[in-house]
Formats: sequence, structure tokens, C-alpha cells
Amino acid sequence: MPVLSANSRRELDIHRFPVLVYALVPLTAVVLQAWLPRVLGRFAWFDLPLLIIVYFALGRPSPIQGTVMGFVLGIFQDALTQHAIGINGIAKTLVGFLASSFGVRIDVENHTIRVLLVLFFSLLSSTLYVSVYRILLGLSLDWNWLDELLKAAGNSILALALFPLLDRFRIRD
Repeated sequence: MPVLSANSRRELDIHRFPVLVYALVPLTAVVLQAWLPRVLGRFAWFDLPLLIIVYFALGRPSPIQGTVMGFVLGIFQDALTQHAIGINGIAKTLVGFLASSFGVRIDVENHTIRVLLVLFFSLLSSTLYVSVYRILLGLSLDWNWLDELLKAAGNSILALALFPLLDRFRIRD
């Protein structure tokens, strides 16, 4: 049985996509996240930019790329919504870094692992959001952790449909 080194494992698991997918999918996710809650009030339960960050960070296990993608999408999400600039940026930057770090060490092709990671990262993002809001801004929020758990479960269910759809655009060798 062949043993894979860390470098060969990294080379096997890197997902590549056309440049348009890297540009249009995150842009679409941020615009939809800003627009749909205004039209469909309950759509605020989903966090599309978070799902995109987790998907691309797990597929391209480079902590720098995951961090930059999390930062950029988080800042754009803040800019297009009524949030203070930087709150989502901080939360999603850390999520992008951690998701990329996890992508190096685990099998990200398994759907169960993907769903559990989305659940974990969604809860982590919510925790970071509340922490930054309360500690750095000194403001209080009406926050219900049961709602956040349901939001994380909703993100996980949405990931079950979204991730296989995004897998279709992947460049296969």
C-alpha cells in the first residue's frame, strides 16, 4: 500500500476551476446575500458567502488563499449590508484560514465531513461575529443561540445542494 507524503496529498486534493468561476461565484453569493433578505425576509437564515469561502478554502488548501478570500468576501458583505464594516471581514477571514488549514489534513470529498465542517464553521462565524460586535464595538445584540444553531443547520443543508453543483465546474485532470 503506497504511503502519501504531505506534499503529494496536497497535490492530489487541490481543486482547480476556470477563472470565471473564481470571480463570478463569490460575487454572486455576496450580491444575493445582500439582496435576497430584503425580498425574502427568511433568506437571512443562510450565509452564502460563508458557504463559498468554506467550499473554495477546503478545495484549495492554502491558508493564505482562504484567508484572503474570507477577508474580501466578508468586507464586501459588510459593505453591501447595514453591518459595521469589518465585522464579517474578521469572522470570515478566520473561517477561511481555518477551513484551508483543515483542507490540508482531512478528506474533503466526503459529504458528511463537508456538512459537519459547514455546521462548525457557521457556528464559529456566528460566535466571532457576536464577540467582535460586543467586545470591539461595545454594543449588545439580541442574539439567540438556538436561532444560530438552526442557521448553521440550514447552511449545512444548503451546502448539500450547493457543493455538488460547484463540483461540476471543477477542472478534472
